[in-house]
Amino acid sequence: MTIWVNEQIDPCGIIYSCIACSDETAARECHQTWLNNLSDQQKQDGWTAILRTVNSWDEVPVNALKLSV
Repeated sequence: MTIWVNEQIDPCGIIYSCIACSDETAARECHQTWLNNLSDQQKQDGWTAILRTVNSWDEVPVNALKLSV
């Protein structure tokens, strides 16, 4: 099983928000939305949006919103 993890990370490297789901299309759309919503100032300050995959729900950060999409 592949689980897609979207993370928005602040300039200190702390996960600001996280959404995980098993639907690749939904995950990619969410990631693109997060990228589009980062302002130029946030990008300059070091905010990032990362999309990655894991193989188990145990590997998803505990604070993630977990969707069964």
